[in-house]
Amino acid sequence: MSDFAAQREQICLAGRSLFERGYVHATAGNISMRLPAGQGFLITPTDACLGQMLPGQLARCDALGQQLSGERASKTLALHRSIYAAEPAAQCVVHTHSTELVALTLTGVWRDDAILPPITPYFVMKVGRVPLIPYHRPGDPAVAGLVAEAIAAARQRGAMLRAVMLDRLGPNVWHESPAAACALLEELEETARLWRISRGRAKALSEAQIEELHSAFGARW
Repeated sequence: MSDFAAQREQICLAGRSLFERGYVHATAGNISMRLPAGQGFLITPTDACLGQMLPGQLARCDALGQQLSGERASKTLALHRSIYAAEPAAQCVVHTHSTELVALTLTGVWRDDAILPPITPYFVMKVGRVPLIPYHRPGDPAVAGLVAEAIAAARQRGAMLRAVMLDRLGPNVWHESPAAACALLEELEETARLWRISRGRAKALSEAQIEELHSAFGARW
């Protein structure tokens, strides 16, 4: 096995789990990890099936995004690097074409600055507000700047952004590990499913209830 074996295994395990449970299909989706001490990134290859990834296939890129080894890096590398640059706490980025979330953008999100309302406490605590990024073609480098701006805007209001939704393409989520990023994605997708099941009639938590979550758990909406 090549360098950074543990990180490679984590990415492949996460990809296989997402594929087997229907969060990604065919060759859709990608996963990356930030390597320690400024040693660059690992990212899944372009047009790869996440359910069949082998550790040695993963592309390794240096801190500037230049590929060092592996199969050709995903075309979303610029977006992933932008997220890492804008959010130092992010150690893993996951992008999927999750059905409920993509369907939500097709039928209409709650608001552009928050695709879903705060309808459950765990959505507020684990995910938080998720803005909609206007449609751009897959891999368009302009998206990287828009996502960095959204992260900065959240920080200005005292919150930490953990996800964005690319219109018609799917969510990008980030966290401290592949497992944590996948758990966040699942909470986001499940909330979209609940919202769609309720046909947009589910009542949001009140400001007092959200403040209680902030006081008890540090959650920011």
